Amino acid sequence: MAVHDPVLLDEVAETLRPSPGDVVVDCTFGAGGHARRLAANLGPGGLYIAIDQDPDVEEHFDDFAASVQCETRFIRKNFADALRDLLDEGVRADALLMDLGLSSMQVDRPERGFSYSRRAPLDMRMDPDREVSAADLVATASEQDLTRWFRTYGEERFAKQIARAVVRRRELAPIVSTCELVEIVRSAVPAAAQFAGGHPAKRVFQALRIVVNDELGLLPGALAHAFALLAPGGRMSVISFHSLEDKAVKRFMQEATAGCICPPGMPVCGCGRNAAAELLNKRAVMPHAGEIHRNPRAKSARMRSLRRREGE
Repeated sequence: MAVHDPVLLDEVAETLRPSPGDVVVDCTFGAGGHARRLAANLGPGGLYIAIDQDPDVEEHFDDFAASVQCETRFIRKNFADALRDLLDEGVRADALLMDLGLSSMQVDRPERGFSYSRRAPLDMRMDPDREVSAADLVATASEQDLTRWFRTYGEERFAKQIARAVVRRRELAPIVSTCELVEIVRSAVPAAAQFAGGHPAKRVFQALRIVVNDELGLLPGALAHAFALLAPGGRMSVISFHSLEDKAVKRFMQEATAGCICPPGMPVCGCGRNAAAELLNKRAVMPHAGEIHRNPRAKSARMRSLRRREGE
């Protein structure tokens, strides 16, 4: 079982502050990195609801459930669907965590195809039941779509060259392994650029993973469901690792915490809008240098948090 080092653990615990008897919803349980810390104060009257679409997570959840006093529940679905189901059930959360990062458990299992450092099938599906894998995408997507994905979701400056190389290579034979894709990326990226900014295939793999799992497509609905699930006074923290994710989270929280939206200069408010929430941190919380040194994967993490107002 892979060792998982949860990002911003102290900051998450300090921000969400669960109390005895609370209901905590963990939208991306993963290996349970944050769970034991958050569940520690819930006691026998509390409830910890864990959500994850990855079936490999269930073994970690079982270990977690056996080690805590509170009640536990596991839902194997993507977080947007699971949160909507919880809303329909009438569940209300006192604390809610959404960690959008890829779990070490997934990266460190070569057979999942997330890692560009190990030979494996080119898969990248967080939910193995999804129909389309990364191999399917590189086999069928147009050069234009590949270019757009690599540029937008991977922020890859050689996106066009890599997309062209993928299309040319697949005309000769299917691209079915991680190593084959890495080789294609290396062939398309200038030699001088291969030694700057980390592994040359890192951004391409990130882009394909985002598309395969529809990560950015699911996020807006999941954020809305998550906020609706909060009880009055409930707290919500979201950790993102990609600039597009963070922008979506920031925009959502700005809208949730906005009060009057009347044009400037209006002598009296006519919109009657009250802020539904308040920000718990004015700026995104980032890992400190010690955490980044211990866990380099934490470097790009950004956490934004809010509290639902009483009576809202």
